[in-house]
Amino acid sequence: MTIQEYFKIKTNYYPEIEPFASGYLPVSDIHQIYYEEVGNPNGKPILFLHGGPGGQIKTYHRRYFDPQHYHIILFDQRGAGKSKPYAELKENTTQDLVADIEKLREYVGVDKWHVFGGSWGSTLALVYAIMHPDRVTGLLLRGIFLGRQEDIDWSFQKGVDAFYPEEYQAYLAPLSEEDRKNHNVVAGYYQLLTSENKDIREKAAKAWSLWEGSLITLLPDKQVLSEFAEPELAVALARLECHYFINQMFLPENYILNNTDKIADIPAIIVHGRYDMDCRLSSAYQLHQKLPKSELRIIEASGHSASEPKVGEALIESADAARLWE
Repeated sequence: MTIQEYFKIKTNYYPEIEPFASGYLPVSDIHQIYYEEVGNPNGKPILFLHGGPGGQIKTYHRRYFDPQHYHIILFDQRGAGKSKPYAELKENTTQDLVADIEKLREYVGVDKWHVFGGSWGSTLALVYAIMHPDRVTGLLLRGIFLGRQEDIDWSFQKGVDAFYPEEYQAYLAPLSEEDRKNHNVVAGYYQLLTSENKDIREKAAKAWSLWEGSLITLLPDKQVLSEFAEPELAVALARLECHYFINQMFLPENYILNNTDKIADIPAIIVHGRYDMDCRLSSAYQLHQKLPKSELRIIEASGHSASEPKVGEALIESADAARLWE
């Protein structure tokens, strides 16, 4: 098969489906999270966690799962997507999001569930499982991001720029000369993204978001870049990612790998593109080595995004396989 033929493959999603329930759940004095329930109300519960921080759920996210077997629960995390208030940084930490997951679990009447998360969603899934292992029956993870300083630095300070030098210069462009010279990228962006000037915030957000959009597919994808340039996604994604990065994800360094003993008995499938430039394959391998009940599925000729054809196929196959985890 040639590379051109490979990329003509279309992911075989389950059919389009509408939620049987959706709405807003107040989780703090200022935050409400938007949620959806899809599939079989009496089926095996599975929670979908989107990436970012600051990403959002999409209609195709409902379609990784067999709707006859699964009770699928999706939500936009604080400040993201349809959740309110938009792009809000106050009361927005990893611990807050874990607490939100528990509130949502109780609200929809679920005792235990599988947890499915990609990129930052994999981080949040792992942290949630570590904090609430008795509530997790299985983990389906893509594009592993362990939230360490080295992981942040690789993508957003200096590291992957070796593969994307032109895009990196565009990413640095909004920063002051001093910040560029000192590689003070994340801290410099934080000042821009929290500016009181809307134009400054939006310009910086677009540059940040386009940088990430350029990293996540193996081949350049105009549709992905167009999506990442939209202010609705860019502002939430850039502000929330930078907020979490400047605060070291609100976690002790190497928190996940240092606590894998708490989730060693939970079955897991780890899906990771061989040429994932946003989140390194080495992280997925390190996690796999720490989880005796995990399976690592390395997807050849693929990058980070779940929209990569063979990554999407692997996620659907993994969710099908996880039907046996009861």
